[in-house]
Amino acid sequence: MQIILREDIDKLGNRGDVVKVKDGYARNFLLPRRLAVTANESNKKIVEQERQAHLRKEATLKGQAEELGKLMANLTIVIKQKAGENDHLFGSVTAQDIANALEAQKYTIDRKKIVLDEPIKQLGDYKVTVKLHKEVSVEIPVSVTKDE
Repeated sequence: MQIILREDIDKLGNRGDVVKVKDGYARNFLLPRRLAVTANESNKKIVEQERQAHLRKEATLKGQAEELGKLMANLTIVIKQKAGENDHLFGSVTAQDIANALEAQKYTIDRKKIVLDEPIKQLGDYKVTVKLHKEVSVEIPVSVTKDE
């Protein structure tokens, strides 16, 4: 069955692509969830208009993310945690802790946008990546210090 995608779907295609999928996948999953429409001329025109609107919206979101990235470029986060011997933390610093520290400095960033390979478990200085947009990310220095 030929369908037109209304959203980006991993391993299948991007918004506006015409793809061929099995009938059951289209009927039971894609069409009921409004992720795709059947490929005919009228639907192609509608999906093309939706795609153009989506591109305009993405351009404005990307511009806003770039401006926020410029503001956050000279930002430094200091997190105080209790630590034992050998500068090993009691617990760890997670993306939620970094999001709370950013919010204390008037930046509301979702914790899911903060990229940490693993929680920070030692005192020291770290670089943490914050994905503001799928094409815009900024590295923020995070300093984990000992809480007295």
